[in-house]
Amino acid sequence: MRRRAEEGRRLRLFEVEDIVDAVSRDPGFRDEVRLDVRGGAYVTPRSQGQAAYLDALRHHDIVFAIGPAGTGKTYLAVAMALTALRSGRIKKLILARPAVEAGEKLGFLPGDLEEKVNPYLRPLYDALHDMLDYGLVRKYMERDVIEVVPLAFMRGRTLNHAFVILDEAQNTTVGQMMMFLTRLGTRSQGVITGDVTQVDLPANELSGLVHAQRILSGIEGIAFVRLTKGDIVRHRLVQDIVEAYERDAAERGRGGSPS
Repeated sequence: MRRRAEEGRRLRLFEVEDIVDAVSRDPGFRDEVRLDVRGGAYVTPRSQGQAAYLDALRHHDIVFAIGPAGTGKTYLAVAMALTALRSGRIKKLILARPAVEAGEKLGFLPGDLEEKVNPYLRPLYDALHDMLDYGLVRKYMERDVIEVVPLAFMRGRTLNHAFVILDEAQNTTVGQMMMFLTRLGTRSQGVITGDVTQVDLPANELSGLVHAQRILSGIEGIAFVRLTKGDIVRHRLVQDIVEAYERDAAERGRGGSPS
């Protein structure tokens, strides 16, 4: 914050409040990293976990971010991608999400496709529109600089000079995860986000994210970042809500019953 003031950049009230909140939760927190997503519109980490996540994004070709909702997994990945796009380091940003309820099936007409899958992709659009003007997002999408697609649309592609984000990855199968990871081409970066406690797959289906954690940890160039409820940056009550549900789940696991 001091560095930005010394540079003569005007600090907005919510930026100061965010930093004060982060320091109050973690006295050792420092906001050294900042991402210029749109000519002076900066995104910065708001917890030590988020700072570690951004550091991993800067130094690894593939990053897995695992943690509960509200920890900034997808938001920070989009911010890093837009920064890379502005700098010319990449030529394309692709955001993908498995549409579990749609069964990832493509056997319907193109006219129905947008109507059926858009609800599942809405969180990705929300992150984009929070950082870029609506008109700029639309222009990028018309030029295929930015794509927001169901995961099934990734099959058969090789993506060069691209920043590729897979959101809600806990709902991929093992085969889908392998398919996604093997799409990366020359000078591309992949980010996979998810919460392994929120798997919506059938009970007999192993999550591709859980499987990837087990077999890919330790491979050079791949980083796993684990965010916790301490990194939640949504409404102040969200962290309390997460903790309440965790306590309830623990009690039921010991033989209790929901009230």
